[in-house]
Amino acid sequence: MKHEMKRSINRVVVLAASLTVGACTRKVAPAPVLPPAPPAPTASLSTNPNTVEEGQSRTLTWQTTNATDVSIDGIGVVEAVEPSGSRQVTPEDSKTYHLTAKGDGGTQEADTRVTVTAAPPRPSATSPTEEDVLSQNVKDTFFDYDKYEIQADQQGSLQADAQFLQQYPNIRFTIEGHCDERSSIEYNMVLGTSRADAVKHALTQAGISGDRIQTVSYGKEKPFCTDNTEECWLQNRRGHFVYGK
Repeated sequence: MKHEMKRSINRVVVLAASLTVGACTRKVAPAPVLPPAPPAPTASLSTNPNTVEEGQSRTLTWQTTNATDVSIDGIGVVEAVEPSGSRQVTPEDSKTYHLTAKGDGGTQEADTRVTVTAAPPRPSATSPTEEDVLSQNVKDTFFDYDKYEIQADQQGSLQADAQFLQQYPNIRFTIEGHCDERSSIEYNMVLGTSRADAVKHALTQAGISGDRIQTVSYGKEKPFCTDNTEECWLQNRRGHFVYGK
């Protein structure tokens, strides 16, 4: 009887040991591997400079990554395949542009503001004054040394002056007689008078009313050029036209 019980106990021990060994060698199933989360989009939006005058344009520039859908308020959907882009805009008023970039990893937004300033007023177109008309179109008459007769090379200029003045009958003017620095003050005052009178006479002969013309002599007192050269002296020997009388 004792031997039977002993054999039973041994069988139980062996069975328990076998179960224990089996449990220790059983394989545990590995945990499932999850795919990585998609990267989040990035986005930037800018304009430089960010101030613009009315009616002028500026360039919006943007950059995005990991986005499949990119849109800008007021512009609409823009190409998301390329990571960057630009667009000319001409806002009528100051405006904030808002960009939204969407992708599998979420949404990213960016803003930029364009400030519109008033354009400076355009200068009003003004008609030239009679003084401007005279100075821009009537040419002075030049004289040889110690002479007051109108030379042949000045006849064409005086005829052109007369034709122009006939188109502006309301313009009144003064002819100044000038001389170079040689000879005395008194002599040049008389010579300057003769030169101014010679120009006036030529104009009246061409049909310009004498009551539009006044003459005065400055002799050598108001030179146009102060160099001591023949070229300079020639510049000072003239009948000079001045607006008004």
